[in-house]
Amino acid sequence: MGVVVGLLLGAGVACIWWSFWAQPPGAAAARAPGWHARTQDALVQAGAAGVTPGALVATSVMLGFVVLVLGTALTRIPSIALCFAVFAAMAPWALVRGRARRRRTRLRQLWPEVVDHLGSGIRAGLALPEAVAQIGERGPVELRPAFTAFAEDYRATGRFSESLDALKDRLADPVADRIVEALRLTRDVGGTDLGRLLRTLSAFLREDVRTRGELEARQSWTVNAARLAVAAPWIVLALLATRSEAAAAYDTPAGFAVLAVGGACTVVAYLVMLRIARLPDDPRVLR
Repeated sequence: MGVVVGLLLGAGVACIWWSFWAQPPGAAAARAPGWHARTQDALVQAGAAGVTPGALVATSVMLGFVVLVLGTALTRIPSIALCFAVFAAMAPWALVRGRARRRRTRLRQLWPEVVDHLGSGIRAGLALPEAVAQIGERGPVELRPAFTAFAEDYRATGRFSESLDALKDRLADPVADRIVEALRLTRDVGGTDLGRLLRTLSAFLREDVRTRGELEARQSWTVNAARLAVAAPWIVLALLATRSEAAAAYDTPAGFAVLAVGGACTVVAYLVMLRIARLPDDPRVLR
């Protein structure tokens, strides 16, 4: 009976605490995108739009399992094999994030050119769909496939808004979202300030690229040194694992505890380093 009363009391206290954090109406719509949406955006930005988040998880699990089996067979020490299996399972995620980050950096340098192409097309008297479609022929090479697909969608359906939504999904970029929504708003309600808006956006993007380039150049050596410091102990461990007498020291509860604590410290230190060194990225508020 006392257990039931305790559970009911705990549930009541939890309900009272939860009531102080009730979301206002419309907060669910403004809530940040979930893990699935963020991962899908990262995959698109990394150039792997055909890969689903579920497939990425399955690849990580399979790779970790293979490394665990191979490590156990080679070293005969399950604790050491488990450590490297965990790192191997994290490798696909690190690869996707790294490729997405590098592609975002390249696209930041290309968006001002895209905005200039749009502005020149509009000044030349092209309709909005034509101005967007011509980027697939004259724009930056890396962005041409997405805009070529937009032109094909628009020719097939004649629906400008839906074709813009598909373009946003292909690009998965906050700058692209702003450009697309500016074009959509101009198409829906009209206006004569689109040229001025595009010129202002182009100048802002160029200034942002210049500022980010200076900051990344100054911090790159610090970030690379921190990554080397994180990897060095595990490289040493891999070399020690080639000698059975040295690896046997980790085939004990104390040895496993040392590896677990060391792995936790490595992960926490790496995440803190990324947090400190990360420059603010524009969120996709107009997805």
